[in-house]
Amino acid sequence: MTRTASHWGVYDVDPDGSVRAPASDPHPPGLVAGLPELAGSRLRIDRPHVREGWLRRRDPSTRGADPFVPVDWATALGLVADELTRVRAEHGDEAVYGGCYGWASAGRLHHAPSVLKRFLGMNGGYVDKVGNHSFGAALAVLPHVLGRGDVIALTPTWPEVVEHTELVVMFGGAHLKNTAVDSGGALDHTNADWFDEARAAGIRFVTVGPARDDVPAAVDPEWFPLRPGTDTALMLGLAHTLHDDGAVDRAFLARYCDGYDEFERYLLGDADGIVRNADWAAGITGADAGRIRDLARRMAASRTLVTTSWSVQRAQHGEQPVWMTVALAAMLGGIGLPGRGFGIGFGSVRGNTLPRTEEIPRPTMPLGANPVDVAVPVGRFTDMLLHPGEELEYAGGRLTLPDVKLVYSAGGNPFHHNANLNRLMAGWRRLETVVVHEQFWNPPAHFADVVLPATTTMERNDVLAHEFAPAWVAMTQVRAPHAQSRHDLDVFAELADRLGFGEQYHEGRDEMGWLRHLYDVAAGRARRRGHDPVDFDEFWATGRCDFDLRPAPALLADFRGDPDAHPLHTPSGRIQISSPTIAGFGYDDCPGHPAWLEPAERLGDGGPYGLHLVSNQPAARLHSQLDPSSGSLATKVAGHEPLRIPRADAQERGIADGEVVRVFNDRGAFYAGAVLTDDLAPQVCQIATGAWYDPLEPGTPGTPDKHGNPNVVTADTGSSRLGQAPVAQTVLVEVEPAPDAPPVTAHRVPSVR
Repeated sequence: MTRTASHWGVYDVDPDGSVRAPASDPHPPGLVAGLPELAGSRLRIDRPHVREGWLRRRDPSTRGADPFVPVDWATALGLVADELTRVRAEHGDEAVYGGCYGWASAGRLHHAPSVLKRFLGMNGGYVDKVGNHSFGAALAVLPHVLGRGDVIALTPTWPEVVEHTELVVMFGGAHLKNTAVDSGGALDHTNADWFDEARAAGIRFVTVGPARDDVPAAVDPEWFPLRPGTDTALMLGLAHTLHDDGAVDRAFLARYCDGYDEFERYLLGDADGIVRNADWAAGITGADAGRIRDLARRMAASRTLVTTSWSVQRAQHGEQPVWMTVALAAMLGGIGLPGRGFGIGFGSVRGNTLPRTEEIPRPTMPLGANPVDVAVPVGRFTDMLLHPGEELEYAGGRLTLPDVKLVYSAGGNPFHHNANLNRLMAGWRRLETVVVHEQFWNPPAHFADVVLPATTTMERNDVLAHEFAPAWVAMTQVRAPHAQSRHDLDVFAELADRLGFGEQYHEGRDEMGWLRHLYDVAAGRARRRGHDPVDFDEFWATGRCDFDLRPAPALLADFRGDPDAHPLHTPSGRIQISSPTIAGFGYDDCPGHPAWLEPAERLGDGGPYGLHLVSNQPAARLHSQLDPSSGSLATKVAGHEPLRIPRADAQERGIADGEVVRVFNDRGAFYAGAVLTDDLAPQVCQIATGAWYDPLEPGTPGTPDKHGNPNVVTADTGSSRLGQAPVAQTVLVEVEPAPDAPPVTAHRVPSVR
């Protein structure tokens, strides 16, 4: 057996290719079986390919519909090097976009976006991305509220919760499938056991949101069905009840917070006459006013933790529920105490709830400097393609959108994470050149001009080192690279040689040389922090380096202990319930305190679309990774991605369980397989993200997706001018039976000449 690792965890590979998890992992996900299954599949790219229309005519209009021409590596790298040189000479360095986005590899060396950015930075620079699709709105607002943007760490840990918490109120829940993965690689899977311990300790859970099953049934959660996008209104209703009952912790607010009085005037409607009480909240959210008041009183009477999932803030005005989560927790007075206060993204990934130490450095590939200082919010990527030269209001300033001519992508899937794919396709056709490194004939490869075959994680040596994990794990190569595929690092090293900065890029190191170097640098930093890691040779021989856990203090514990000695990095040094900085921006879509702002699309708005579509993370893959695996395929309905729809709403539309349906709005349409359920709020349907984009007419904007990709109908407006973050959860649709739906062809190999 050979031991390696992935986003899903550590696993062993037998000589016959079968995989198994180590005995120390109590709940290993079965998804790792898809890794060896796909490593040798027919979808692997065997050699470099160039799109015929680009090779013969440099024609972008047929991108996605053309056949490909196989070429040798020397020809492919020559084309890429020449094209980078041409674009820079004719249009400047800002014409190259390298803001690659995706989970890529769990390893610290072969992380494709990192080695890409190192290369492009040394080649003159590139337009980068700013923000992310996971928690972009939270990332924008929390530095103004808490003085910190380390969103992934803003949760209490399970030991604190089990020992100290009585009531957990979860906006958006904490689905166990999300705790199966970490972006830097999972070590083991214990969150299910922690939920069991919490239940045994008598902790009560309330899940607030459109889906009943977003919290494990084992903890017997109380469900508050909620219209999507109305979390802030419900929180305001809770806050008003605390005020009316005299249950607000005013001593905490006076000592640790700034700007509460201004927020309270808004809550009471002093300026506009709108009292944001439970009755007002009930009319917006669909929740019962009596239940809202009862929940607020239980929260005030208990040691309460308020959590908000990352999914909640992926919406128009997504900054508001995050800010309001902190404000509500502050009113309860528990911030800084173990197991109380708030958590942003509790259980959104595996590691941010587990026992951890924040003192272990990670081996990290140095990116180097980027001479180009332009970075575009990820939520406005398509605007960049369609409207170069226009100004974008962002984070208190103005950004001029660059005129990008070449996109270089490695380790990501633009046709998964970007919204409004028909609009994206219109922008994609404006690009002169698209270069991708891909392992499979997936959507990024189908819609590229030059396709360079990359190795999979199983075909590399690497190091797993998650930021919260108390161990580093050797990721050992378990199979030879497929056909002519190469490591991304090696491709960029050869390109750098061709372009004249090879020694600067690769520093004379091969794969193992880099692994030893990155390990030694991180180990030296760890020793300076009092740890005692083994040397690299012992690490590679044994496959693991463990660290002593040094439990981190409760979130904001030092601040609570002495806010003068440990002030926050905010203007007041305190928690900003209201922010003069944000108020000074003058944004009507993000005022200076938490507020309910009407979204452009919401149930009951009187428009033509009567269902709210929410898109969640899949259980049978990671985003779009492993979509062609047998585990993912087994979840499809009639070959399409399953769409959950409330039974009554389906029956009203004449939709039967297992039937193929068409989901549509004025942005586009996709086909899916209907699954009738009683676990969703009325007028809410739900589909997982990650089904490979499969347009009916490839390369033609406006064409429906045959497979079930929700981003054909999602909006690509920004969350607000503060964050300009993605808003994929703000979308209304209609659904109808589709007996003549076209067959799915997502997992196909393109024509090759």
